[in-house]
Amino acid sequence: MTNNFYDNTETLPLPLKEITIEGEIANPGKVDFSNLPLHTVIVKETLLDNAGGDRFIGAYRYDGYSLFDILDNRILKKSNSKEFNPIIDLYIEIENEKGEKIVFSWGELYYPVNLHKIIIATSVSRIVPSKTKELWPLPVECKIVAASDLITERNISSPVKIMVRSYPLSFTVNRELSPLYSKQIELFNSGNKLGMIDKIPESLTNETFNTIFYGRGKGIHSTTPFIGIPLKDLLLKYYPVTKENLMSGILCLTGKDGYRCAVSYSELFNRNDQQEFLLIKSDPGEDGGLFRIFAASDFFSDRAIKSVSEIHLGY
Repeated sequence: MTNNFYDNTETLPLPLKEITIEGEIANPGKVDFSNLPLHTVIVKETLLDNAGGDRFIGAYRYDGYSLFDILDNRILKKSNSKEFNPIIDLYIEIENEKGEKIVFSWGELYYPVNLHKIIIATSVSRIVPSKTKELWPLPVECKIVAASDLITERNISSPVKIMVRSYPLSFTVNRELSPLYSKQIELFNSGNKLGMIDKIPESLTNETFNTIFYGRGKGIHSTTPFIGIPLKDLLLKYYPVTKENLMSGILCLTGKDGYRCAVSYSELFNRNDQQEFLLIKSDPGEDGGLFRIFAASDFFSDRAIKSVSEIHLGY
């Protein structure tokens, strides 16, 4: 026994499958794991049950290869690069031997404050309670493990294919738009308009997030706190929690100038780290308003969309 609570039981191997990477990249092909470092995550695995509640599976330490490292040397070849060159509207779709599919946004992999939290696990050990000594059932196949998920429906076994995609909608881009302002946000699902947001419901309470606001290109922007409501609280009635949405749901947050980003459903609605996306309301007529996004999970500010004019739920 040591002071490490997560490394005091037997570690068992999980056989690795051959995995290919395809999609909007210039160098598709098989994943070479030989030179990749191992990473460790700890997870309390929980699934949705048929009654609409949560079903705890077990607590584990997983070791494996980070999706950050696996995709690091792939050369992006965006299908929409002429319209929108930034990479923040990209996402990846992972499929396993059973045909199950899950989705992660590109920002979820490469922008977070805490890197390497999404891995392909190649070994596992139980995190055993010291009093009950309860032994959770062990998985027997390699698997995707998303350590920041609350409900772990994205932890699918035996992944075999990774597809890199850009969000498949076109928007007019005008980065010189001045003043930059949208008086409302329109909500869409599969092209159908669901509703409109022009004010924050009084039932929702503001939260204050202190931050060092830092851009990938321009560096430091400010150290001013952001005050707003969790975006998920406003959208949940339009995009409910289901197994399918937790696994493969995707959103696109779009500004008046056509700047946009992809966000996975679980990244927004299903976090266990409280690093939420805030919707911030400015004063009427303020440049960059009326609404903007702050992604507390991100190291960089690139997904802080200004003058949000549309949110697309799904494709």
